[in-house]
Amino acid sequence: MKIKGLRWWIIGLIGLATVINYIDRSAINIMWPYIYKEFGIADADNKQALAIITTCFMIMYALGQMFTGKMMDMIGTRIGMAISISAWSISIALHALSRSIMSFNIFRGLLGFSEAGNWPGATKSNAEWFPSKERAIAQGIFGAGASLGGVVAAPIIAYIYVAFGWRATFIGIGALGFLWLIPWLIINKNIPSKHPWITDAELKHIEDGKVSSLKNSSEEPVKSWRELLAYKNTWGIITSRLFLDPVWWMFLTWLPTFLKDQMGFDIKQVGAFAWLPYLLAAIGGLLGGFYSSSLIKRGMSAAKSRKKAIAIGCFIMLAALLGILFYLDQLKSQENLAIFLIGSTLFGFQFLINNLQTLPSDYFSGKNVGAVAGMGGTAAVTGTIIITLLVPIISKTSFQSFFIVAALLVPLGWMCIYFLTSNDVKK
Repeated sequence: MKIKGLRWWIIGLIGLATVINYIDRSAINIMWPYIYKEFGIADADNKQALAIITTCFMIMYALGQMFTGKMMDMIGTRIGMAISISAWSISIALHALSRSIMSFNIFRGLLGFSEAGNWPGATKSNAEWFPSKERAIAQGIFGAGASLGGVVAAPIIAYIYVAFGWRATFIGIGALGFLWLIPWLIINKNIPSKHPWITDAELKHIEDGKVSSLKNSSEEPVKSWRELLAYKNTWGIITSRLFLDPVWWMFLTWLPTFLKDQMGFDIKQVGAFAWLPYLLAAIGGLLGGFYSSSLIKRGMSAAKSRKKAIAIGCFIMLAALLGILFYLDQLKSQENLAIFLIGSTLFGFQFLINNLQTLPSDYFSGKNVGAVAGMGGTAAVTGTIIITLLVPIISKTSFQSFFIVAALLVPLGWMCIYFLTSNDVKK
């Protein structure tokens, strides 16, 4: 049996895994403003408690990025992704057993370590299944899964929470990952060159369009982390993600709290409104991929095309954040404006991040792609941990400083890409 467009089935499944990934990680942020009192936490301490829970997640997520990146290189994306999603599905279901903040921290750490595998696995699979000119589109598809996860998470979690309680919510969303495993293991039988269902035309399209062929990747040397850090391109990816990714995580973690504390939303209103910014983010992710791919088709180098998309995304983010700061005092009475500006910030981030996450497969090849992607992910998590711990301190009286910090991070991330990375694919 031969299937036309098999690569799109593969990336579609990875996009679906990313949706599940974000439903699982968003659950605690959506429900926390309404359940923290069950654990004896005072109103004044609830942000600090959420920051600690999130930090436990992020520390293990950082470690997981490094470990799972190497794991994907060693055992392949088919089994590597299956292991990751099985582990994180068990971890999120275990949240239902929490009786204290300590148990939440433990289960959250397990979730972070296992969920980390989704990103280096997706990046490596992208490099295996897509030619260079299509990688940003493919990255945009599974990157849009993160935004779509945000779109469906708020209404689904709010509904299950209201109907059945928070413990049943964790168990229910934990089952999703195991359902995903069925089509993944059936359809993704092997890498393109060894897959029995791929057509000759599609295999030729994939291999001919790669900047650095993966056909002989088993013969290419696997570089150590120290060797990979000798390249400026590696540092450009690492430092830009250190500054830019925390902005996304600031909204992912604190948007429900902002809507409750500053806008006066109950959980039903959060479910009704919080998905809209992530819909804009999903559109941004897809458009960012199509934009850079169109530049490549016109003859621009892959890396330069990604960098142009990153610059545009940063501009949109900065403009939206400055708009939030300018209208902050009026947003409580202007719900639509608040949602639009927050959504524009996330639109800009997703427009750029898929291109940024694609750069490891442009600058490197074979068994080093997952490692560089993992290092970038670890840097992203490190920056996020620092900012997460700062948020309860800087937002005690209002969220103004929250948005100021976000606005400062954006140009720093852009400068790292502009000054440290090259415009071609030579390491």
